[in-house]
Amino acid sequence: MSVSRARFEERLFAVVRPLVIVLLALITLVPFLYMVLLSVKPVDALLLEPGALWVSAEDFTVSTYRDVLRSSGAGGQGFLRFLLNSALVSLGTVALTLLASVPGAYAVSRLRFFGRRQVSALFLAVYLFPATLLAVPLFVIFARLGLSSGLVGLAVVYVAQTVPVSVYMLKNYLVTVPVSVEEAAALDGCTRLRAVREVVLPLAIPSLMATGLYVFMIAWNEFLFALLFLAADPEKWTVSLGLAQLADGVEVPKTVLMAGSVVLTIPVVVLFFAAERLLTEGLTSGADKG
Repeated sequence: MSVSRARFEERLFAVVRPLVIVLLALITLVPFLYMVLLSVKPVDALLLEPGALWVSAEDFTVSTYRDVLRSSGAGGQGFLRFLLNSALVSLGTVALTLLASVPGAYAVSRLRFFGRRQVSALFLAVYLFPATLLAVPLFVIFARLGLSSGLVGLAVVYVAQTVPVSVYMLKNYLVTVPVSVEEAAALDGCTRLRAVREVVLPLAIPSLMATGLYVFMIAWNEFLFALLFLAADPEKWTVSLGLAQLADGVEVPKTVLMAGSVVLTIPVVVLFFAAERLLTEGLTSGADKG
């Protein structure tokens, strides 16, 4: 009875699994592909056939991307500048977040102190407060510090948002690293700091990559604080603010809006696939060291 049931479940999953994978792939990829398709169409072709799922060779154009990336002084939308600003803020946020999160995660996962479990819960309790509740107090504080209208201040705000969850994510991985590897390093004469740098962190590369990618995506796509801190200076806008400007512009063709959406999405997609490869390499190298 159990054998036949197990065989039935095995055959059922063999049929259902590829169907579910195909369905999820379609749900994920079709909207993105349609967005790419609209971005390479001239606006007159879009008005003639708005529901067409193809673009002819005669209609294919990349002028929308030129318009999006060209500087505003040259009649474009200035997205190249916005991409640079977003990259600086996002990479700076990742660097500062990991710099602050690694020692915190190591302390929570390794050191024994009063209230250790409560501290872990408090890190996640930060997310009980909505961003809109924290926006005005943070803006007032940073205005008094003279950081309310710059990319540095925005990156620090993002760090304050991402450190708690980063500590929690890294802590959950570091507890799986055997204490024996640090003890062996100590017997070889390594200090705790050196053992963390040369033994623990190389083993934690997959978790560092996953956490860094998560933080990058938050900083890259964030809109509320970017609007609050940078609205007065278009030269410092991030790409999410630039895209919102396109969406609100009546005179901007929707094909240009789609091109801006593709420009916003592509860096995250490329980074994800690059990080996925590095994650695999990190897992393999960690297994070899073990």
